[in-house]
Amino acid sequence: MSASCSMFSQILKLIPRIEFERMVKETGSEYAAKGLSSWSQFVAMVFCQLGRAHSLREIEGGLKSCEGKLTHLGIEAPARSSLSYANAHRPWQLFEQVFYRLFERLSGSMRLPRKFRFKNRLVSLDSTVIDLCLSVFDWAKFRRTKGAVKLHLVLDHDGYLPCYGVITDGSVHDVKLAWRIPFPAGTVVVDDRGYNDYRLFAYWTESEVFFVTRMKDNALFEVVEERPVPQNRNILKDQTIRLIGAGAQEKCPHLLRRIEAIREDTGETLVFLTNHHNLGASTVAAIYKDRWQVELFFKALKQNLRLKTFVGTSANAVKIQIWTALIAMLLLRYLQLISRFGWSLSNLAALLRMNLFTHRDSRAPG
Repeated sequence: MSASCSMFSQILKLIPRIEFERMVKETGSEYAAKGLSSWSQFVAMVFCQLGRAHSLREIEGGLKSCEGKLTHLGIEAPARSSLSYANAHRPWQLFEQVFYRLFERLSGSMRLPRKFRFKNRLVSLDSTVIDLCLSVFDWAKFRRTKGAVKLHLVLDHDGYLPCYGVITDGSVHDVKLAWRIPFPAGTVVVDDRGYNDYRLFAYWTESEVFFVTRMKDNALFEVVEERPVPQNRNILKDQTIRLIGAGAQEKCPHLLRRIEAIREDTGETLVFLTNHHNLGASTVAAIYKDRWQVELFFKALKQNLRLKTFVGTSANAVKIQIWTALIAMLLLRYLQLISRFGWSLSNLAALLRMNLFTHRDSRAPG
């Protein structure tokens, strides 16, 4: 990237303006709108994330302090009242579309060396709760005295990037959302015990989608076959089983596989459940261990971007800010990959925050 323009401008060039305007038309973002453009709104919200602005006042002030450097971004510093209105009324779906288009653009160049020999696509399915103050965000009812929204993500293990996301009320159960995700045949989905649902297991099996999960302690089953276990791999049991108990056979009539493994660091015995009968038992255990990457992604998202405080109180504004955080995470991961130095994500985010309007090659922000 050229250092002839600011780092912020270099980053925004990853989202072509022509393509952005096409998405504006597709979502009707500027239908009957006056004043602030959708591009100005988008740039301001990306600045909120990368610049760690805590309020609309900070966004307005931060951009106005760089007024002479905004021309190459194609915007003027927006008034906070205009930005507040846009976040409350313009469709959050525009930011969702920008995220997916950006993922399509960058994901091919951000693939990491594969950890596993099998060719199936490996993804993790998980969710995180984003706490909100119920007295301010009265629409986000979660518990009696607590408000929240829930971010559901599918993390692609090829680059440890989110490839699918849904934002729901905090009370929406993970299993209910899992039914809505269209996994292609052959995909290996790894999730935790929160997604244990026999009907879902049957649906995935019949759709030729594989899953790896932890088995619940109170699950009832009968052993159909004892399979040989590999030597010196911390595998205790490898069994083909049939689920039993009240209604289990009606919900999931398929034979599944139960694997007992010892966790190396703690000595704890873990029990995995899968419908993949051909993978090695140690591979199944390693797949579940790799699920920890989605937890690390949520941790990095909350630590480095604006997801603990919000600059708007409406549901629309909250969704816009969350989708912008996901967009910013894609941009940060891309910069981390192309950087000439081995920056950690937190160091890169901090350095970028202090150099957004510095004229420097974004591959070497230090």
